Amino acid sequence: MHLDAACGSALRVGLLGHAVPTRGRWPTGLDRGTTTGRRAGSDFRVALCAPLRGPEGIWGPSCLASARLAQAELNRWSGIAGRPCELRVVDTSDEAPDVEGTLGSLVDDGEIDALVGMCISSVRQRIVRTIGGRLPFVYTCLYEGGDASPGLYAIGETAVRQLTPSIAWLSERGQARRWMLVGNDYVWPRVSHGIARRSIAASGGEVVAETFLPFSVGDYSQVIDRLRASRADAVLISMVGQDAVDFNRAFGRAGLQQRVLRLSCAIEENQLLAIGAENTDNLYVAMGYFAALETDANSAFKERYHSQFGDRAPALNSIGQSLYEGMHFLGALLEDRWPLPSRGYASARHAVCGGVRMSEAPIYLALADGHTFHVIKQL
Repeated sequence: MHLDAACGSALRVGLLGHAVPTRGRWPTGLDRGTTTGRRAGSDFRVALCAPLRGPEGIWGPSCLASARLAQAELNRWSGIAGRPCELRVVDTSDEAPDVEGTLGSLVDDGEIDALVGMCISSVRQRIVRTIGGRLPFVYTCLYEGGDASPGLYAIGETAVRQLTPSIAWLSERGQARRWMLVGNDYVWPRVSHGIARRSIAASGGEVVAETFLPFSVGDYSQVIDRLRASRADAVLISMVGQDAVDFNRAFGRAGLQQRVLRLSCAIEENQLLAIGAENTDNLYVAMGYFAALETDANSAFKERYHSQFGDRAPALNSIGQSLYEGMHFLGALLEDRWPLPSRGYASARHAVCGGVRMSEAPIYLALADGHTFHVIKQL
């Protein structure tokens, strides 16, 4: 039985207590027998991939907390593949030394049974080339889409599902015609900007400027000057972690937020707090999860999260929640007691499998309101 049969056309009641619809599949070249490199009686060891330094490090604490909540829930149930789940944290930030070498050694030595987590797409590509489909890799966060690597289960929202409807919605309301695109210089922003260009043109707008920046630039004065000179009325921000924070602070200090709207697919609650309430006017975000979602599933998730970690826990957000979801996806994928085509998994956002390497979790558009997000609509 292949793992690529993991998502079928059935309903299963997940750990959140609601029915989780699943359909479609994530094909891989993995065989069930290749997923457990260690002896059957031992713990099931998961390499928990999370950024712990650099611009992406702002996401680390919430990623670790969300994954550990899922670990506790899985171990109260039946673990993973009938074995207690153990986490081995691996720093997958772009600045971490030899990420792929570290993970490759763990695989070669039989120290792990699977990988779950997030990293920027350029790091993911390096990991996938090294692992070579030998173990399942549940890649949890939003990304550009289209990665067909063997063994990879990319369950996050894709750029086309985030950008196409959000750009159309903003354009229909006359709020965005002249766009500037600003991103870090790697695969996710570059692919996302291609999608954005097509969506902007289809909505009757135009791209008047575009720039890609290395990580940790710090000084954004030249970008702000170019934005002013372009007379853009909207800017798409495809920047990572602390870089997005620093850019938005500079944007606010420049006094642009009253006349230029911003759209992001990756700014979450931790970054919003760091940007500062005085700098968040007209900041829109399209993502698959917000802590402010008023649903029964999210209310139950938040209650368990704060019961586990207290009121001072890392702020809940889409990227952190994705690791919670990824752990449960892996547990469902390898569950022996259910036929694989009936696989569902626990999620705070009613995530579903939806075709070849694609999640059909809802996408929401939210507007920043000081230090919080106001969810406007489901796209």
